[in-house]
Amino acid sequence: MTGPILEPLSMYQAYPPKEMTARAQAFYEDIRRRRTVRDFSDRPVPQETIEYALLAAGTAPSGANLQPWHFTVITNPDIKRRIREEAEVEERDFYNGRAPQEWLDALAPLGTDERKGFLETAPVLIAIFGQRSSEGPDGRRIKNYYVPESVGIATGFLITCLHMAGLVTLTHTPSPMGFLNEICGRPETEKPYILLVVGYPAEDCTVPVYGGIKKPLKQIASWL
Repeated sequence: MTGPILEPLSMYQAYPPKEMTARAQAFYEDIRRRRTVRDFSDRPVPQETIEYALLAAGTAPSGANLQPWHFTVITNPDIKRRIREEAEVEERDFYNGRAPQEWLDALAPLGTDERKGFLETAPVLIAIFGQRSSEGPDGRRIKNYYVPESVGIATGFLITCLHMAGLVTLTHTPSPMGFLNEICGRPETEKPYILLVVGYPAEDCTVPVYGGIKKPLKQIASWL
C-alpha cells in the first residue's frame, strides 16, 4: 500500500458572499424549471452534447475514487425497439399484479402505465450501470465501494448537465432490468440502475401538475 499523492487545490474559485447567494439562487431558478417528461420528439440530439454531459457525470465523487459506473448510449432504432419490448414485459407484470395497490395509487396522479413508447421515440437512451468491481492496472479484480451512492451522484450530474444544455429527461426504472446487460453487452459484474431517456420535448408535451409540486425547504431540511 502506498501513501497519498497530493497536489495544491488550484482550480477552486471563491466568490464574495452576495455573489455566492446570487449564483446559488440563479442555479435554483434554472434547475427548478426541470421537469420529467414522457412526450418526446424524435428530433436528433448532437452527439457532442451527450459526450460532454457524460464527461460531466464522470467528474462526480465516488467511493475511493474508483468511479464505478458505465454509461451505454443507445441511438440505434432496432436496439431501442428491443429495449422497449423487454421493458414493457416487466412493466405489464408490475402494473397488472406485482405492484401493491398503495404504489399504484401513488403513481395514479402521474398517469403512468405499462406503455413505454418513449423508449422508441426519444433519440437517445442511456443505460446506467454500477460496477461491483473493476479491473486494476495489474489485471486483478478490485472491489468497488459505495456503488449505489456513487452512481446516484453521477446520474444527478448527468441529468443536470443535460437540462442546462436544453434537453429533457426521464428516469425509467423497469424492474428487474437484467435484460439491459444482455442487450448492451455488459458483464454480470455490472448492475443496471437507470435507463435515462434523453431528447427534446414533443410540441404537444404535457406534464402532471402533481409532479411539479416540490416540498418546501422547511420539510426537506433542518439546521442544528
